[in-house]
Amino acid sequence: MSLRPRFARSRPTARYLLQTESHVYALAISASVLLAFYPFLTVMLSFCHNVLRWRAAEQAIYLALNDFFAGDAGSFFVRNLKPWMVGNVSITSMLLLMFTANGIFEPIEVALNHAWGVTENRSYLRNQLVSLGMIFACGGLALLSLMFTAANSQWVQTWAGSRENLLTWLQVLFFKLAAVPLLIFALFLIYWLLPNRKVNPRQVAPAAIAVGLALEGLKYINLLIWPLLQSKLEREYNIFKYSVTILLWSFVSALIVLAGARWTASGGEETVSETPASGVLGLS
Repeated sequence: MSLRPRFARSRPTARYLLQTESHVYALAISASVLLAFYPFLTVMLSFCHNVLRWRAAEQAIYLALNDFFAGDAGSFFVRNLKPWMVGNVSITSMLLLMFTANGIFEPIEVALNHAWGVTENRSYLRNQLVSLGMIFACGGLALLSLMFTAANSQWVQTWAGSRENLLTWLQVLFFKLAAVPLLIFALFLIYWLLPNRKVNPRQVAPAAIAVGLALEGLKYINLLIWPLLQSKLEREYNIFKYSVTILLWSFVSALIVLAGARWTASGGEETVSETPASGVLGLS
């Protein structure tokens, strides 16, 4: 594809991101992420600790937190999550996780439908069923990433020996080797299955790759601006600064995901049927 068509597709994407609806969708997604954040991590840690009994998998979760959140935010989440490992996974945590995680995919579906120009959303019940399937799919991918990282931890510790800096670098490297491709695959499933219309999987694959890499790059931007941002959040939000941190980066990440959806839709409106269809899941 030449640069001219790509530039032509970037203009409707930019206009889409400047619309009020896009910011409302991103804010709804980020609020759902905040509600699901602790229940999800609680269930994952409890599963690794009480079911798998795999210490390295627990450490992989802490590694992921410190990789995504710069400064003392990652350390804060790690410190406050460790007590949750005591005991089994409660039914309340599971139900809360299902409810809040389902809430993430509901605004994503509406936003993707808007990006594709689809005016009819799924019914609430059908949306919840699709969201439940996406929860298991994305949760399984996250667990697979943690298991890959954990499986290599023992080898890394043996090979690196007492070289702490090398050990840390290799652990992060193996985590990213697993996390980034699986993140891209999760985005591919979201772009492909959530819109209430038939979508060509080959059409959304490039956007999933680009958005996955952009979200990875967002972490490094976070590292650069965190010292300034930390002082601002400390001054203006005080004890709520870590909650605001989750909301803020979820909001920016959601806008990037929505931009990828709109960029794909602007180049495929003529090749994909505009009528709602059952698609792969059969739940229009």
